[in-house]
Amino acid sequence: MENFTSIKLEESLKHSLTKMNFIKPTPIQGMAIPVALEGKDILGTAQTGTGKTLAFSVPLINKLILDKNAFALVMCPTRELATQVMDAIKSIISDKINIRTALLIGGESMQKQLRQLGNRSRIIVGTPGRINDHLKRKSLNLTATKYLVLDETDRMLDMGFTPQIEMVLKFVPKNHQTLLFSATLPQNILKISERYLNKPERISTGATSIPIAKIKQETLQVFKENKYDQLIDQFLLRKGSILVFVKTKRNADKMVKRLKEEGHSADAIHGDLRQSKRDRVINSFRKGLKRILIATDVAARGLDIPLIQHVINYDLPQVPEDYVHRIGRTARAGSEGSALTFLTPDDRSMWNSINKLIDPNFKPAPGSLRRDLKNKRRGKGQNHKKRKFRDKKKFNSKDKIKYFEKGRQDQSKRNKEKKDFVFKGKKKFFKKKHKKLTGFTNNPKYFEKKTSESSSSEGEKKRFGFKNKKKFKRRENRPKKFTFKKHNKKRRQF
Repeated sequence: MENFTSIKLEESLKHSLTKMNFIKPTPIQGMAIPVALEGKDILGTAQTGTGKTLAFSVPLINKLILDKNAFALVMCPTRELATQVMDAIKSIISDKINIRTALLIGGESMQKQLRQLGNRSRIIVGTPGRINDHLKRKSLNLTATKYLVLDETDRMLDMGFTPQIEMVLKFVPKNHQTLLFSATLPQNILKISERYLNKPERISTGATSIPIAKIKQETLQVFKENKYDQLIDQFLLRKGSILVFVKTKRNADKMVKRLKEEGHSADAIHGDLRQSKRDRVINSFRKGLKRILIATDVAARGLDIPLIQHVINYDLPQVPEDYVHRIGRTARAGSEGSALTFLTPDDRSMWNSINKLIDPNFKPAPGSLRRDLKNKRRGKGQNHKKRKFRDKKKFNSKDKIKYFEKGRQDQSKRNKEKKDFVFKGKKKFFKKKHKKLTGFTNNPKYFEKKTSESSSSEGEKKRFGFKNKKKFKRRENRPKKFTFKKHNKKRRQF
């Protein structure tokens, strides 16, 4: 398939594709569209940003044009991806095609969605949770569904949508065409394909675990306490829009609040935002009104913004596969981009797992990251001028003997000095010969006894007195100059 005009498509669809300047298909489109037009099931894998949406949208619309009673269902893991898929489908549908659509996602008005379904919408795009809600309400009828698409299936399974997907598939008739697209193919996806796909055609374009070649990947070794300062430095060094990935929603909100206080143009996107707020954030970032977007992994897949020039992994992802999807937000549609990853000593194991995923022949150096960071903190990096002691002096065997003999002589000299040393004017402190007896007794006569020792000690006490001690037993014997100072306080008047 060299171009879209060479394949058998309806004239109205060809016209809309040329109008949208879709002339030369991408590899996944060139391989998937002819197979899908034949009515075969597809199990497809491709890198993110390679045009998978158009690969299933073109056959979908062509089938609905030919069959006026057929319906199509597209399931996506996130609201953002579902919204972007709907926008892509709407851009292809011209006035001549005239197929109505319905977007079923959480966070939007249920009444609006019910009105869309009431208008006999034949293309339904949504998330598994909201589609199940409409099935329970009986507001969605899937008995006429002839075309089913599961987009980013691995992500849906990771998010725990397996029960919802299986529930939806129970309402879909057996006689239908299924297109399953995924970035990776773990074991659980293969099980689903065996259960629900009918002799699928396996389509793969390139290694899914290898990032796009046009992405410039960099790493920066930092300590946790310096991460934020290093991030600000990167904002000042780089030009263009920046997408920053953090681990938690709380960190995203805290970082945006701090950045706004410091005068940066930033916003956050995560799972707790309402759909209207999400749309506003993405639109402002897409239009260039906001330069910095702080995001959790909810935006790692499906966020198609051509303006993203830099991706910064402030925190490493929890799953190695998500690293490829994160940095895949840049270098979209053939453009170039850069990806920077902050690495702390605690990130060593996860970073090794990511490198093993990208390159199966990767062999990590033991403790290399921690050693480099330790040297960096001490000021002993790779290019440090000071060399170790053993590099400065190289001893011969004779020099070694002289060195050790000198050390022994010095030690013997120090020991002799210790023996000869005495304290001048040293006072000797002796313990008392007679200790005061302490304890308890039940003999009443014991307290009547008075030893000679005790009597002598009492006599010593009587003879002892303070010198120059003045005693004033009576008032008249006091000196005449002795007076009391009076201190008068003025009473406060209320």
